[in-house]
Amino acid sequence: MSVPRPPLSRAGIVSTLRAAGCVFAEDEAALLLSTARTPDELAAMVRRRTEGQPLEHVLGWAEFCGLRVAVDAGVFVPRRRTEFLARTALARARARADGGARPVVVDLCCGTGAVGAALATGLHGRLDLHAADLDPAAVRCARRNLAAVGTGRVHTGDLYAPLPLSLRSRVDVLVANVPYIPTEDIPLLPQEARLHEARTALDGGADGLDVLRRVTAAAPRWLAPGGHLLVETSERQAPRAVGIFRAAGLLPQVVTCDDLDATVIVGRNP
Repeated sequence: MSVPRPPLSRAGIVSTLRAAGCVFAEDEAALLLSTARTPDELAAMVRRRTEGQPLEHVLGWAEFCGLRVAVDAGVFVPRRRTEFLARTALARARARADGGARPVVVDLCCGTGAVGAALATGLHGRLDLHAADLDPAAVRCARRNLAAVGTGRVHTGDLYAPLPLSLRSRVDVLVANVPYIPTEDIPLLPQEARLHEARTALDGGADGLDVLRRVTAAAPRWLAPGGHLLVETSERQAPRAVGIFRAAGLLPQVVTCDDLDATVIVGRNP
């Protein structure tokens, strides 16, 4: 005869998480307790977290720009710094919307679709939104997240390849949270990212700018006149990224947020 599992106490969960190296054990315990539906599910979630899985994968969601974004196991977790990319893109899209247009927005390397969902929410659905990612697991998340905000189409494929050709020369805001970690730095990443997120969402090649180059080179064929490409990168990579934007014929600007340690290159199509 099985013996019912005793309920896990908050103090016990905090102690277990702290022993496993979780710096914010109290906050994590509160999230686990509020998300688990049964004692068995709670015990399984605590075990997964102590085994090193990202908290967001354990919970099944991440907070991003005030939204609860679905995140499945193995999918890139949207970072807080990327909220700056979303806000910067929203400002450009809102300027188009305020002028009476329905902006066309494309979210490349969309992952969970967090950036696209934030833009759709900020514009109250007044946009033509497309998102794309190479990872089928990420695409499944993105479809759920865009469905939750009531708009947007998600395509599976490499960068621009799956997008409808009808979008060429019509995109007002093209946002791309490209992978930008240099290959040799991947082993230095925290275990949570290195072992539990898709490498394609992290590895940017020898200098971290391989995908940025590909996105930027093709962007003028997709952007409308006066449209903007926005790409997240690191402060160290920004000068080289600016050169890549200029070589593609875009007019670049570097914008930063010290609070989030975020750097975004904004390129305007003349």
